[in-house]
Amino acid sequence: MESYVECLVARKPSGGMKALKIGLIAATVVFFVLGAALLPFLIAAIATAIGAYFAGLHSSLEFEYLYVDREISVDKILNKTRRKKVERFEVDRIEILAPIRSWHLDSYKNRQFKVTDYSCGVEEKPDRRYVMIYDGGRKVLLQPSEAMVRAIQSVAPRKVFLD
Repeated sequence: MESYVECLVARKPSGGMKALKIGLIAATVVFFVLGAALLPFLIAAIATAIGAYFAGLHSSLEFEYLYVDREISVDKILNKTRRKKVERFEVDRIEILAPIRSWHLDSYKNRQFKVTDYSCGVEEKPDRRYVMIYDGGRKVLLQPSEAMVRAIQSVAPRKVFLD
């Protein structure tokens, strides 16, 4: 039996990224006005405009999780226009998938992991983020829907916890 569940999570933009974007736009305007008189300022205006474009692109970030037949894939959607495949996880290689505050994760607290965050990035009330310990050395933060967690639990009931 094949399962298919999709989930979309919007990353909360950081204040620093917003400030960078606004600062680059302001610098672009200033350099463009000054560029009418001197060519180096026009070149600086073009450079800051390109920087503002990329800052804007990364300030609106979403993650899409797709669970299909024992595999979780994560895509990154930049500015609601560009999609990039980020990573794939096989359910067989998951050690544990549990809520971020679960007591089931207590035995993993003292281990060193490479941490990857594909969640909204902030603690919410209630916190719906999950921790996935993957392949022994990775800690992945996700924010899957309840349907996705149940679909994964149906194929790996001893690895997935809902508490």
